[in-house]
Amino acid sequence: MSHLRIGVLREEKVPHDLRVPLTPLECSELLRQYPDIELFIQPSPIRCYADDEYAAFGLTIQEDVSSCDILLGVKEVPAAKLIPGKKYLFFSHTVKKQPHNQQLMKALIEKKIEMIDYETLTDHEHNRIIGFGRYAGIVGAYNGIRAYGRRYDLFHIKPAYKCRDRAELEEELKRVKLPNIKIIVTGGGRVANGVIETLGALKIRKVTAYEFLHHSFREPVYAQLHSKDYHDAIDGSSWTLKDFYEHPENYFSTFKPFTKWADLLITAHFWDPRSPKLFTEDDMRSPGFHIAVIADITCDINGSVPSTIKSSTIAEPFYGYNPHTGKIETAFSKSAITVMAVDNLPCELPRDSSDGFGRDLVERVLPALIDGDPEGIIKRAAICKEGNLCPAFEYLSDYAFGLPVKQ
Repeated sequence: MSHLRIGVLREEKVPHDLRVPLTPLECSELLRQYPDIELFIQPSPIRCYADDEYAAFGLTIQEDVSSCDILLGVKEVPAAKLIPGKKYLFFSHTVKKQPHNQQLMKALIEKKIEMIDYETLTDHEHNRIIGFGRYAGIVGAYNGIRAYGRRYDLFHIKPAYKCRDRAELEEELKRVKLPNIKIIVTGGGRVANGVIETLGALKIRKVTAYEFLHHSFREPVYAQLHSKDYHDAIDGSSWTLKDFYEHPENYFSTFKPFTKWADLLITAHFWDPRSPKLFTEDDMRSPGFHIAVIADITCDINGSVPSTIKSSTIAEPFYGYNPHTGKIETAFSKSAITVMAVDNLPCELPRDSSDGFGRDLVERVLPALIDGDPEGIIKRAAICKEGNLCPAFEYLSDYAFGLPVKQ
């Protein structure tokens, strides 16, 4: 292991993110595990862990991080702030050719940066190994329940961001009294597992997809749907997960029956732009469309959920979508579907979510950076290096080298 200098960046993107990639305790543990590395914390007046908390562990607070070999952030680093020739880890939001980050992608190339996106860090079976997904699910489900209570004036619980931590959030959930509604949860990964933790705290009963569609209940229930539960092959062939992931354009959605019985939809699935939408605008205008509240944790604008035509904010998490006009209305209008589409949900519990993320970073990612990457984790995740796209990301060439990207 060569001597390394690692910097923890101040979050510069506006609005500012309160999360951190490493908590003070995790920094201290990392230094005990690797005494030959040096850590530098860029000062910040807004992060969820104050500078004094880092200093209390003997960590160096320093503005200038240009001497660092590796720089760790959470959200996108503004292009003008990128230091040429460095190795960066943060969520770049570029791998889907997001138009708003094209200039960032171009800057990463021009400044010959090695960009390792947390989203692209995977094990040898291509499973993601790090992320804030669990807390996105925990908070997203909480927000969905809160929206349902407000829409029907059943109960009022405080916003998640006003809870000091998850323990206080769960205390708020004890005040929730739900009628016998039906809830759909899509997905089966970290985000969905977080959703189910929140529903579990409410002691909501889980039922099968068949029971959801064909049975009535005297209590609130939820069904968890995986991709195979609401997709069929266009050519009538049998379902295989591998083929669906490789060729989602060859499938169509069979989700519509669930829209007739669900009261609350919580989306926690990964959506590929080649995949069909869950349902269409026409489906939403149908008299049989029963969903009143959609907590879209996926938050793909104009993606799998047609009502997600913009993201919402932590301060204003809800808006109304009128399916007949396609326009936004007030959040709890009776003519509109209530939508929650906050795109930075873990920020509502920044200390808890940072702690969970940092644990994975220390245990599963930083050893690969420090010890030479024997399993190829970093090599697989690198989007670009030394002014070139890495082979797995050459599909970004038009995006990275300046050609226009469709909005």
